[in-house]
Amino acid sequence: MQVTRRYWAVAGMGLLLAVLAIAFARPLLLVGAASLGAWLLGRQYLFVRALSETTNAMTIEQFPAQDRVVAGNETPVTLAVSFASPAPLAIEIEVGLPVSATGTDADERTLDLAPGDEHANTVVTAQWAVAGSYELPQPTLTLGDADGLFIEQLSRGPTPSIVVEPQGPRNIHVGEGGEQLMAAYGRRQSSRRDAGLDPGELREYVPGDTADRIDWNATARLNEPYVREYEIETNRTTALLVDHRATMSDGPPGETKLDYAREVALTFVDSVDGFDDPLGYYAVGDDGITDRRPPTAGRYSDVRRRLRALDPTAGDTTATEGDEPVTLRHTARGLTDRSAFERTLGAYLESTATYVERIEGDPLFETARIGLAGLSGTIWTVIFTDDSHRAELRETVRLARRGEGRVLVFLTPTALFEPGGLADLEEAYERYRQFESFRRDLARLKRVSAFEVGPRDRLDAVLASGSQRNRSASTPQ
Repeated sequence: MQVTRRYWAVAGMGLLLAVLAIAFARPLLLVGAASLGAWLLGRQYLFVRALSETTNAMTIEQFPAQDRVVAGNETPVTLAVSFASPAPLAIEIEVGLPVSATGTDADERTLDLAPGDEHANTVVTAQWAVAGSYELPQPTLTLGDADGLFIEQLSRGPTPSIVVEPQGPRNIHVGEGGEQLMAAYGRRQSSRRDAGLDPGELREYVPGDTADRIDWNATARLNEPYVREYEIETNRTTALLVDHRATMSDGPPGETKLDYAREVALTFVDSVDGFDDPLGYYAVGDDGITDRRPPTAGRYSDVRRRLRALDPTAGDTTATEGDEPVTLRHTARGLTDRSAFERTLGAYLESTATYVERIEGDPLFETARIGLAGLSGTIWTVIFTDDSHRAELRETVRLARRGEGRVLVFLTPTALFEPGGLADLEEAYERYRQFESFRRDLARLKRVSAFEVGPRDRLDAVLASGSQRNRSASTPQ
């Protein structure tokens, strides 16, 4: 318990009366000083009793809207206070935030209750920039009496925890029809016709090596188990086609279709890097090719950087009609070349291109046609997209698998990413069932594999709803 300036003012007045009573031998002044002292003691007793009654009758709830949040996002935190009986004291409650959090200003995180109030609540926002596990501190209560003589500060209430996850998708599912893909996607099959095995280094067997890797001739000769490493030689070329059109922006921040597709694409780049295969990269926007790197080996870091920087396009690019390459070339042809300036400007206009290479027709199909043209050897085309443009995707897959080409398609189902899409689980299940039918149709094509990519928890919820519906339909009425 703390005393205020008003308390000291009253106490000072009593002390002054006592001094004057002694100095001037006035008993009445001494009685006045004693009365003030008794009054202060009485008010202190009443405050302590009211403080006990208030804290005993008080219930404080503090809870965030989510117990898990992505770094950089705001989380509402609700503070609710109620009393079993009207509060006899004025109370000021401040919602605290961890040191690493930002959000509502301190002066706006305060809830004021007047004597007699029975309940109150407020909502503040908190934001974390760094991933980790955090605990909200207890709210700070400042209680004061009606006369403004005493105050007390207490910490009361729960301390809920919040897990702040790094930006990006979590719990990634890659599979078929709800079944997780067991083998690592992109893993090389050593028995392929286009792969050759050259003997490499011989080393001692260590726990974890499979029996099929043991060199039995060396083991018999050296009397100890040995494993021979093999180097894989291949002429396989991998071409990544990454769709980042507007439809790939579906989903919450950090967990959009593109975010999930990007994570799988980065893993695929790691796989290609491990074999030092040539890798091509083509980014597809709403208006055409936004970025492309012809197949080459050794530029994997550059592809990773470009993948991480990729954002969904918005349907209309920043390039205007006057900036299109065809318009610039037309302008260049109109120059007379009569001056050095016009000759220089003409050469510049002929070579200038915007960040979007506009193409006629369906962007994904035309990107595949342009990017795969002229490539030789075994071509693995890996497509990352969603199910929004099904007819276009089907034709793109048929184009890519011509000859000996192999096609892998990683699809993000729209049913798992639409805003409010899981509010009606039965409807979401029906949309997912239609998606799965489309995915299976693609996978039935020769030399084509098609996989679904998305959040495991949302997919489980949709599949559980479908299973429940099927059981209900089969139960006799």
